[in-house]
Amino acid sequence: MKISWKRNAKSAVFAIGAALLWPVSAYANETTFVSGTSVNGLGISNMTVEQATQRVADFYASDYKLTIREKGGKTEVITGPEIGFSVGLPEGYLQQILDEQNASGRLSGPDADNKHRTEMTGSFDQAALDAKIGSLNAISGSSIVTTADAYVSGYQEGQPFTIVPEVRGNNVDREKTAQLIRDAAAKGETEVDLEAAGCYYTPSVTKDDEALKTLCDTMNQCREMTVTYTFGEQSETLDSASICSWITGSAEGQIQLDMEKVRAYVKTLADKYDTAGTARTFHTATGRDVSVSGPFGWKIDQAAEADALAAVIRTAQSQSREPVYASRAVDRSAAEWGTTYVEADLTAQHVYMIKEGTVVWDAPCVTGNVSKNYTTPPGLYRLTYKQRDRVLRGQKQADGKYEYETPVSYWMPFNGGIGFHDANWRSKFGGTIYQTSGSHGCVNLPPQKAAALYDLVYTGIPVICYN
Repeated sequence: MKISWKRNAKSAVFAIGAALLWPVSAYANETTFVSGTSVNGLGISNMTVEQATQRVADFYASDYKLTIREKGGKTEVITGPEIGFSVGLPEGYLQQILDEQNASGRLSGPDADNKHRTEMTGSFDQAALDAKIGSLNAISGSSIVTTADAYVSGYQEGQPFTIVPEVRGNNVDREKTAQLIRDAAAKGETEVDLEAAGCYYTPSVTKDDEALKTLCDTMNQCREMTVTYTFGEQSETLDSASICSWITGSAEGQIQLDMEKVRAYVKTLADKYDTAGTARTFHTATGRDVSVSGPFGWKIDQAAEADALAAVIRTAQSQSREPVYASRAVDRSAAEWGTTYVEADLTAQHVYMIKEGTVVWDAPCVTGNVSKNYTTPPGLYRLTYKQRDRVLRGQKQADGKYEYETPVSYWMPFNGGIGFHDANWRSKFGGTIYQTSGSHGCVNLPPQKAAALYDLVYTGIPVICYN
């Protein structure tokens, strides 16, 4: 009996102990995740929310790896410690999983789905990550081959132009690649594929491109073309060898030229054939030969002609042309002013209108006052325009008034503010009046003579002033 009691006593004690322990185990189970629980592939079985939170933080801080998949099966890895990496789960997310497990009876085993996935917010040292990205072989490695479009070869003396095939390299768009990696780290992702994400450059023009083939054919036509410039009875021919030596290749479907060489060639034409600003011999109405110079004459617009010549070359068609002129004379002969012009003899104080080689009008004049340094400058000009009933004004003074205000009936400027006009305030013209009582630089004419000249002249007619 005694033994039997003891046994019963032991059984009772065990039963009481078991009864006391049961609620403790149940409470512990409700604060931990069931077996097989994972978040984003990371196991957190039998852990409390706090332990799981720490587990996630520790894993990504020490074990996180971001694998970068590259062309040719190559990979590179960025680890969490290298970039000071950590992650944060959505607030309350782990507690929600635990609450759902407790509410559903804490099911585990192969028939229970306790695998959870969620977006995590990664944080890292931006400078450390960017430095690591910059050191990747995919970005700064020695084996990088730069992708390049197919193109037409440059000029080689005696050789035809050919198509140089494209290069399918392995260089990446640095910023696109860097942003892809930053975004992946920010989401706590463990892998990125550079090729799948379109980070590698690809050729946009291949050797089979029809437009490129056409361009190559056009460039080879340049090997047969010439450009002939005409300057009156003279000419200059730009040969195909020179043209081809200026070709540097192609881009965007166009022949590319060494524009410095094109401009240099145009300059040689200007140096040889421009006459504006140079001294020329003029045979006066009175039979003298005088030397004159001035803006009237031939002058190539070098910038415009260089562009025009480049455009001509790109057509690969031979042609004859005149250059683009900034200033043109009447004739390419020695007498560039032709046979119709106005001449002013500043010494004799006389003006002549020559039409088709014959003097059809003449008149005495008064030119700029020599004593006041208003001397009318000699030179070769052209009439700028003509206008009736104009008020001529001098410089504006400090008091707002003009130095002079003179109304005229016939105004014919040819050199800035200097021109022919009537002067009804004068009773005499010619002689030596201009030396002490001349104009402010204009050529004063008797009113009736000015009216007749006005009817004879036209915009652009050459005006030749000489001593």
